[in-house]
Amino acid sequence: METKMEFRFAEAADTAKILFFIKELAAYEKMSAEVVATEDVLREWIFEKKMAEVLFVVVDGQEVGFALFFHNFSTFLGRAGMYLEDLFVLPEHRKKGYGKALFGQLAKIAVERGCGRLEWWCLDWNRPSIDFYLSLGAEPMEDWTVYRIAGDTLQTLAATGQ
Repeated sequence: METKMEFRFAEAADTAKILFFIKELAAYEKMSAEVVATEDVLREWIFEKKMAEVLFVVVDGQEVGFALFFHNFSTFLGRAGMYLEDLFVLPEHRKKGYGKALFGQLAKIAVERGCGRLEWWCLDWNRPSIDFYLSLGAEPMEDWTVYRIAGDTLQTLAATGQ
C-alpha cells in the first residue's frame, strides 16, 4: 500500500494537537519544564491574534509532524523572511523523508510569499538535527549570538526603560 503524504495548515480545532507536538518537542529537547503554553494561550496567539502559523505533515490521515512559523523582517533585504520556531516529526515517523518534505513545503510557502529567507535556531548539542539541516544546504550563522530578555527582566525594562 502506498503512503499518502500531504500538508495542511492548522485550524483552531487543532489547538490540542499543536500543544501535544510542542510538548513532544520539549521532551526531546529535555526542556519539558519550560513549557507553560496552554490551549487557551495558543488559540489566542495563533488563531485570534494570528501571530504564528502551524503546518502539519499528514500521512495516511494522521498528523506525524508539525512546523510552527511566523514572519520576521530583514532591513538589509527590504522584505519579510520566515522564522521557523519549531519543527518536529514524531520519533516513529523519522527517517522517512517527512521532515525534509516539511522543510520543502515551508520553502515553497516562503517563496510564494516573496520572503527573502527561511531561518531558525538549533540547540548546539542536537547533532542529528544539525546534520539534517546541513544536508538541506542550511548554513550556520557562526558570527551571531542570540540574546534574550524575558520574564522579570522584560517587565522591569518595560516599566523603567532601564
